[in-house]
Amino acid sequence: MKAKLSILALACAAALSTNAFAEQVSSTIVGKVTDSAKNRVFAGASIEIVELKLKTQTNLSGSFNFKQLPVGQYTLKVSYVGAEPLVKTINVQAGDNTPLSLVLSDNSMEEIYVRAQRSGQASAINQKRVADSIRSIVSADAIGQFPDQNAAESLQRLPGLSIERDQGEGRFVGIRGIDPNLNNVTINGLNVPSPEGGVRSVALDVIPSELIQTLAVSKSVSADMDGDAIGGTVEVKSVSAFDRNGDTATVSAQLSQNSLRDENSPKVSGSLTHLFNDTLGIAAAVSWQNREFGSDNIESNGEDEVEQRFYDIARERLGSAVNIDYRPDFNNTYFLRTMYSKFSDDEFRLANTFVFDGEDSEVEAGSKDRKETQTIFSVAAGGEHIIDLWSIDYQLGYAQSDEDEPSALFYDFITENSSISADLNTKIPVIHQDEAVTDLSRYELDEIAYEDNYAEDTEVSVKFDLSRQISFGQYIGEIKTGVKYRQREKSVDANIAIFDGDFDNLTGSNFQGQTPDWGLGQFGPAFNRKTLREYFDNNRSALTLAGLDSELESNGASYTSHEDIFAAYIMTRINIDKLRIVAGLRYESTDFETQGMRVELIEDDVSDIEKVVNTDWQVEKDYSHVLPSINLRYEFSDKLIARAAYSETISRPKFEDAAAFQVIESKTEEDDGEIVTEREAEVGNPNLAPYESTNVDFTLEYYPGHIGIMSAGFFYKEIDNFVVFADVADTPTWQGFDEVVQPINGESATLKGMELSWVKAFDNGLLIAANGTFSDSEATTFLEGERFETSLPNQSDNIFNFTLGYETDLLNLRLTMSHKSENFEEIDGDMLRMEDDHQQIDFTSKYYVNEQITLYFNVVNLTDEPFYNYFDKRNKNAQYEEYGRTFELGFRWQM
Repeated sequence: MKAKLSILALACAAALSTNAFAEQVSSTIVGKVTDSAKNRVFAGASIEIVELKLKTQTNLSGSFNFKQLPVGQYTLKVSYVGAEPLVKTINVQAGDNTPLSLVLSDNSMEEIYVRAQRSGQASAINQKRVADSIRSIVSADAIGQFPDQNAAESLQRLPGLSIERDQGEGRFVGIRGIDPNLNNVTINGLNVPSPEGGVRSVALDVIPSELIQTLAVSKSVSADMDGDAIGGTVEVKSVSAFDRNGDTATVSAQLSQNSLRDENSPKVSGSLTHLFNDTLGIAAAVSWQNREFGSDNIESNGEDEVEQRFYDIARERLGSAVNIDYRPDFNNTYFLRTMYSKFSDDEFRLANTFVFDGEDSEVEAGSKDRKETQTIFSVAAGGEHIIDLWSIDYQLGYAQSDEDEPSALFYDFITENSSISADLNTKIPVIHQDEAVTDLSRYELDEIAYEDNYAEDTEVSVKFDLSRQISFGQYIGEIKTGVKYRQREKSVDANIAIFDGDFDNLTGSNFQGQTPDWGLGQFGPAFNRKTLREYFDNNRSALTLAGLDSELESNGASYTSHEDIFAAYIMTRINIDKLRIVAGLRYESTDFETQGMRVELIEDDVSDIEKVVNTDWQVEKDYSHVLPSINLRYEFSDKLIARAAYSETISRPKFEDAAAFQVIESKTEEDDGEIVTEREAEVGNPNLAPYESTNVDFTLEYYPGHIGIMSAGFFYKEIDNFVVFADVADTPTWQGFDEVVQPINGESATLKGMELSWVKAFDNGLLIAANGTFSDSEATTFLEGERFETSLPNQSDNIFNFTLGYETDLLNLRLTMSHKSENFEEIDGDMLRMEDDHQQIDFTSKYYVNEQITLYFNVVNLTDEPFYNYFDKRNKNAQYEEYGRTFELGFRWQM
């Protein structure tokens, strides 16, 4: 703690020791940029005092300030991409100055704000243009132009971003092809814990797009940002009354249909902002959706096993946000930000697993019946104050996420059948089978598993930032320092009961239901979900519990981890003519503790011993990093901007990988007069080191004058300690084991690439947006004592996005395409599992009935693109899954 306080003291001393701006400083200038009707504010407008070479930009509420300017007359210049520049003479007088109300030309605004299509693009482009770091932004208006269900799908349109899908829906966001676990996600400035057990990546499908004001992705970091962001930082900001500049209200309703399951799904949402007066405002939003759909799946192990899967899924989303802002004057702001999201996934899965082993071949028919609910709640309170040359920001936050999976039920039925065969060297394997395979009376009930699992992730944080305007000779700049403390706890509680006998000769025919409509071949008869559930509920007490297996699975999957992070930083920002420099140093100290069990199942046939041995296991470790960063922005002209960035970042290992758990199975038996013991284990690794990355970026941005941008960028990352899974049997810790699967730190990895982007809105209503990311990675590690080289896990070499839009006073049309090339997933035995390239096309259309009412029709996954994984070669199936198209019809009313 003394070391931490010393760092804070040094940072504050550095700030206090800087020379004052100038003794003649006398007044602070504040203002706001709006249209003539004061209905819209303009975020990202560039504001310049020409004579002093001072620049700033408007925030989301359109406001700006210049601190303590010398008395005198100055030329104020306002520039906004898509509008004519505004030049205004201002007089700075001693004492308080009246807030400036700056109005951009009505003529130019008419071109931008015919409808929201170009409005959203203009807002995002201007915020990107004035940013200190390399950022990409999606505004609320732009989010509404796509048929996206959640925040993840909205982000996939940005340069360098891709998404990982689950059942066809976007869940996790990858930046420049990097694993989503290496990103940082914040909601209203709070670090968001993950509701899923074991991971750090936040599934952004739990955040409905209607609750979002802006989505921003920072690809380069500054010292005042969290250091755990190798991929980047995703910043979600919810609605605020001052961002809307007045009272607003919206209501939307939608009905969608999925072609694969022919189900109708409703969705409703609404938002409200109200300014009680010039100082107090409230914003609220709510969204609800119940989506019923499904998927058809076939997957294999690449050698001797194929599994058919049929999914029926119902996903319900409920999201709400309430934000309160109190601004008694421009120099003082107080805020309260809350967001709540609840996402439930109700899934019934039928599966037929074919195991090919000659005369011993068999078929397993199974079912999965579970409903899991994920919630995220965050609340942040804080303030921002300007006192003479000083700015003070502080925030206290609490965020809690959990995943509840009660009463999950699994059935397994087995039959022997030597007639089955299949060719696995094809995209969609065809299974050859006789009639006996489809006779459920031949399937004996083998096992029932019942699970009650719960994972919780909470974080409490507090941060304090202090900045001061100073002079560097003839140039005016800012120095900033601050501290942040985060206390996080991740716990996973697994309760698994396995029943493996005394089923009274039950067969599959006792639970037979209707034959599912499965589009990938012959599936055969299925089980009735209700009948399966009723049998277990009525007979659970009479079933034979496999106590040792249940204990092994439950204790081995349960753990609790604590993580305390203290950070302190100091940085400076200065404009030297056309060059802006943002440089700083961040210190982060991490205290990590994990508690779990070493669980060993001992089966000794020689000594007739069968037992489970549980041993508590607790590991503590701490580590620290000093992380430098520098962002350079050079403005050749209003239209041409160059950026460069250097930073060092980290990413802490996934909680599941670093958890204190060991699941060991030991079997001793006599073989030809010799006693043989086989031991296998699956274990966590609390001693994993965090990923460490050195990052370099260069970009060039051209703003042609109307609503548009052309940009090109190069990036390079050198990553150490990336994590892979390996068999560490016969290493010093695991002598005598036949197999031990454990996450370990790899040797090194590099990632380099280029980003290209072009956005253009034409006067005739045409909009074209295209971007591409071209990257290459190399990763080196050791597996079973041998050097092994691959690309980075989950890293795609090529990512493309294309949007073609057209808009008139009455009509808005958009056709969008997103493409992600193949990527390496994992090493499976001696094979590489690869995710094939994925290309999805969506269509959206809007008809403006009047100024208040809009009708829309969308088609999601227009070409019915499947999901496909393969082993080694593209024709060797690992997983093939179809989702069908989704059609959406709805309306939106706005005040």
